[in-house]
Amino acid sequence: MTNALADRALTVPDALRPWITGIESVGAGEELPASFAHVPDAATKLVVRVEAGGRRDALVVGPRTRASYYAEADRRVASCVQVSLGPGVVRPLLGTPAVDLVGRAVPLGALPTGAALQLSRKLVELAPEEMFAYLTELLPDPLAADRSRARLLRAAVDALSTRPDHAPAQVKDVARELAVSERQLRNLFTEGVGLSPKHYARIDRVRHVLTEAPRADWAELAAATGYYDQSHMTSDFRTLMGVPPRSYFTGRLPDPQPCQAFRRA
Repeated sequence: MTNALADRALTVPDALRPWITGIESVGAGEELPASFAHVPDAATKLVVRVEAGGRRDALVVGPRTRASYYAEADRRVASCVQVSLGPGVVRPLLGTPAVDLVGRAVPLGALPTGAALQLSRKLVELAPEEMFAYLTELLPDPLAADRSRARLLRAAVDALSTRPDHAPAQVKDVARELAVSERQLRNLFTEGVGLSPKHYARIDRVRHVLTEAPRADWAELAAATGYYDQSHMTSDFRTLMGVPPRSYFTGRLPDPQPCQAFRRA
């Protein structure tokens, strides 16, 4: 099982880096796989799709808390651009809190806000480079009103993220370091990310395991990633991915489900 489309990461323009964490251009080749996986992802994404006949639409895909395995890829989609929104960007840009989008993939224009409808209409008219220029003009003003809150959320996200040289901190330690209560930190994450701090950290850590496991010793990876031991890593991986690491990396996966557009995860 593989991804249905070939992802190509694009460089995020400097002007968008405070608000956009990643951009992917996705194009379908002539041969699409029969099945594919969506791994857990804490980011909310804007997706602009182009069908083979040229029709364009805009979607918003909320955080995915667990992996999904699909069959029957949509062969009408020729390409799409995926824009990962940074922490705290969803409500200023779309007019809705991130928590309302968890586990959902919906037409952007179907969100119950004028901001989302206007953005949807604009994005389907623009080429990718024009879309980035439009977002550059649109994003700074909505975030300017509460920069201190945005900085606090980004600092917390950074502390709870996993990198090759950085295991995620404990939630209580992050709250103490940022001089907020754990309840305030949870509320900040729920509004700005859509997930609790603990759930965000679990997803980010499992995504790190997915990246590093093919070339790392699992016991060493578990220790470096902040798990108590390898069994703790295996348990967390199984919960989010549906299978233990060894099964996932040898292709023994859950039966895929039919791919349904706009399906609630």
